[in-house]
Amino acid sequence: MAEILAGVVCSHVPAIGAALDNGKAGEPYWRPLFRGFEPSKAWIAQLKPDVVILVYNDHGSAFSLEMIPTFALGCAAEFAPADEGWGARPVPVVEGHPELAWHIAQSVILDEFDLTIVNKMDVDHGLTVPLSLMFGQPAQWPCRVIPLAVNVVQYPPPTGNRCYNLGKAIRKAVESFDQPLRVVIFGTGGMSHQLQGPRAGLINPEFDKRFLDRLVADPQALARIPHVEYVREAGSEGIEMVMWLIMRGALDDTVKEVYRFYHVPASNTAVGHMILENVAPGAA
Repeated sequence: MAEILAGVVCSHVPAIGAALDNGKAGEPYWRPLFRGFEPSKAWIAQLKPDVVILVYNDHGSAFSLEMIPTFALGCAAEFAPADEGWGARPVPVVEGHPELAWHIAQSVILDEFDLTIVNKMDVDHGLTVPLSLMFGQPAQWPCRVIPLAVNVVQYPPPTGNRCYNLGKAIRKAVESFDQPLRVVIFGTGGMSHQLQGPRAGLINPEFDKRFLDRLVADPQALARIPHVEYVREAGSEGIEMVMWLIMRGALDDTVKEVYRFYHVPASNTAVGHMILENVAPGAA
């Protein structure tokens, strides 16, 4: 059967992709951030996952105010990088895993989670930046990727509890798939940031670091955080962190923290990153 081995959380700041694509990763401003992902690149190269389920939010590339799915699962064979207004990122086309994606859709929908099934969509920086941070700049991504887009742009976004329980349903689906696949699930977005209004530029390291601690030790408490607390403490875009709870729900209750990295700022955003592995029974 397929198995989820680990989870990754990672911010998906568009300026990070631009820095990589334009050869600025070695500049003094960006060097500390990219250095912080070197251990992660080594970790995932050693793990060699067959599939990444990547939870992210679209930024108006695949969806718009005309159609706003709360959860949209990419079931296509491939997904092209989106043109976000300045040309598509020069990164490989994402190869999907239609068989596993359709299996997840069937299992999760029959578990009463209403997913939108998407058979054609372009993927923007929300998905490609985390891939670049974890895999570098290869000619081809080294594994298949299943995109799971979550609406955290237009009110109302899903609750943290709904996201956490969706993660559990995804794990059930993966473990009932009849191929021996090694799967890693990514939760992306965040951390604290606000892009507009009087609080534009807000970053709250205390909230961010407390969130990372609780993501490991007490995700059930995070699942109860109301939307207004994200907005108050982490800015209007901090709500993206509910997507991290999908990743956490797909893991064991007890996990091993493999690596943590926190960096301020990248553009106008706090960058958070963590790798969590499932703990074998009796090994905790």
